Amino acid sequence: MVVLTHDAAQEWIARWDRQQEGYLPDREERFTALIDAVEALDRPDPLVIDLGCGPGSLSARLLERLPEATVIPVDADPLLIGLGQAAYPRLDFVSADLRTPGWTKALGLERPADAAVSTTALHWISEPDLKVVYAEVATVLRPGGLLLNGDHLDSDQTTPVLARLERALHARETERVFAGSPPEDWRQWWDAITADPDFAELDAARTTAGADHHGSESNLLSMHVNALREAGFSEVGTLWQHGNNRLLCAVR
Repeated sequence: MVVLTHDAAQEWIARWDRQQEGYLPDREERFTALIDAVEALDRPDPLVIDLGCGPGSLSARLLERLPEATVIPVDADPLLIGLGQAAYPRLDFVSADLRTPGWTKALGLERPADAAVSTTALHWISEPDLKVVYAEVATVLRPGGLLLNGDHLDSDQTTPVLARLERALHARETERVFAGSPPEDWRQWWDAITADPDFAELDAARTTAGADHHGSESNLLSMHVNALREAGFSEVGTLWQHGNNRLLCAVR
């Protein structure tokens, strides 16, 4: 088995971050807003669950800002987890499929979590599964705890004209930032890393780990809001927004 070095993992994650920024020129600003919200809970050692963490980009930034925090990154993709484990030794990644009921038992929580966070991940989950995920997250959050989900969330069902304008703002910002020369896209990144023989074993494991992305994307704002309310969250609203790029916040 090939042992992935820290430097190699860092290089691949830096490349991951660049391709993500191709979809989100203001990605770091959204990260900052999300971490600001966790910090505003006024607990020096918050317990935070990172849902669909990928290689740990958000989890690592949380620990940089809040070094006393306990951050639990959760993902079903063995390749992304392998990258994160090599790059961020302070993080203890949990391999779990959020769509499988009971996944929170694998977290080993000793107290209720203060926040559950996610960025550009939960849209891969279908509407029926999304309701189950939010209901399970609610069981491990303390009263007053937060769920913070940063993603492209569209409001076509309620405000279709505004939804079109929000997407237009995002498109124009992307054009300004990259001036017609965007970084590699998501598919190109995956094609590149799976072609690297050092990742052959982790890539093979992906086929049985629930890491596949199937079904339509759940990117309607109303779908997430309704699912959160059904799960028992008391307040749900947009905490930060730029175009259709939102930070949705729900209070347990």
